[in-house]
Amino acid sequence: MNRAACSCTLGLRGAREKRKMADCSWKRMMFKGHKVWLSVDDQQKPVVRDNKALIKYQLDQDYEYWVPAGSVKPIDPSQLKKKPDRKAPRPQSSPDRVPDNLQERLPANTIIAYTDGASSGNPGPAGIGIVLRFGSREKEISRYIGIATNNVAELTAIEAALRAIRTTKLPVRLYTDSAYCHGLLSLGWKPKTNQKLVADLKRLMERFENLKILKVQGHVGVEDNERADRLARQAVLNGT
Repeated sequence: MNRAACSCTLGLRGAREKRKMADCSWKRMMFKGHKVWLSVDDQQKPVVRDNKALIKYQLDQDYEYWVPAGSVKPIDPSQLKKKPDRKAPRPQSSPDRVPDNLQERLPANTIIAYTDGASSGNPGPAGIGIVLRFGSREKEISRYIGIATNNVAELTAIEAALRAIRTTKLPVRLYTDSAYCHGLLSLGWKPKTNQKLVADLKRLMERFENLKILKVQGHVGVEDNERADRLARQAVLNGT
């Protein structure tokens, strides 16, 4: 069994729990159709806190996720999401590097934004990551936002991206891998929580003459979405 020393980022944990977690190992499991590494103790039992288990997607990554323990299951090959054939030649990327399933005839002078939020603990230390592009110009934003849920971090990332765009007259295409944010801001979902944040964000969106918030699948290799994810996770690590 593959093992690796566990470097858990538990900025708000006590010293006793940190010592306990320092001795944990990692076991290959499945979460939402993807192979992940599950933190287990010396008896190979999952490390669980508040009915949540600790996972990471790669052993060498610094950031870890607390997810519902019941969602982490033994690997079932029939349930795994298929990865693209890496041996096949990669198609030429479009000038705007937009995923194939979101390709559209972009208006001239379109501003592209990718946003992501991360929270270690949910709620816990949280950060946002943003990639903005306009033509050949790029801007990255990585910001620690304090203690927040993952949904608040995702919404805050979108708000910060829109506030960073100085003009409201040019077309804007903003991509998020959060189904929660996309549903609230593009599909008419009614917020059960975070009502004020959602209301403020919708008022901000109304200032733009041509704005679309689009859903992109996370952790599938979309270049700018992966960059936004790294920026958000780095903000969490730097802020705690």
